[in-house]
Amino acid sequence: MGAELVPISQKEMVEKMNAADKGQAREVARKWIDEAEGIKLEIERKMYGYYPKSKVEIKGFMAVHYDAILDIATLGRYSPFIEKAIEMMRIRPQDKILDLGTGTGRNACLMMKYLSKDGKLIGIDISEEMISQFQKKCAKFPNAKIVNARADQSLLFREKFDKVFISFVLHGFPQNIREKVIKNVFEVLKNGGVFFILDYNEFDKDLMPFYLRILFKLIECPYAFDFIEKDWKKILAKSGYKDFQEHIFFDYIRLLKAKKITTI
Repeated sequence: MGAELVPISQKEMVEKMNAADKGQAREVARKWIDEAEGIKLEIERKMYGYYPKSKVEIKGFMAVHYDAILDIATLGRYSPFIEKAIEMMRIRPQDKILDLGTGTGRNACLMMKYLSKDGKLIGIDISEEMISQFQKKCAKFPNAKIVNARADQSLLFREKFDKVFISFVLHGFPQNIREKVIKNVFEVLKNGGVFFILDYNEFDKDLMPFYLRILFKLIECPYAFDFIEKDWKKILAKSGYKDFQEHIFFDYIRLLKAKKITTI
């Protein structure tokens, strides 16, 4: 990524903008900003690790006690919420499922209840603490396993999946990385397979009730603030997804369903 991202100079950008109409000028400026941001991210990754502003890559104490913290923070509402969301995925007994950022395995175990011995679930995560908890929670399911891997890197699976699920992870990446994850998922889905994104809905945070707006700013990473402004159906459509469906929870959370449909 770093070697290929060579931004145009400010002088060159101005020259191109002067020679273009307003629409082209905006496109030139956007590309210049994206390239500069890409180089900045590459430098940060080398200096500090992956995405230092993100709060979705959880390790240490938070990872070990993640489920308990989540239950306390949501006043016990997370369990019925996630059970309903997974029910809406309409998992078939023979489905092959990929769970990105699977975490402790809590969600994976719920999905496994719908699968038969012919079904299969693979979770991926990078936190050793999370992986350890997944292995303990899902030990009774021989057709569930976890792999130490990143969703923002090529998903090197030999098989294709019927469903891919990602829960409250996508908002924690910079936009160019989110788009990479979306493309990675498209590559591992079967034709007719479905991508489920459980995350924030599109909304204006300034219109939230005051107490929710303050809470959102306190608990969320900077990447989340632009995530909620994006038209995700349009972004997904550009990568080839179709047949969108959605269900809104609590006004600000959405289960978005996108299908891979390709023609030969």
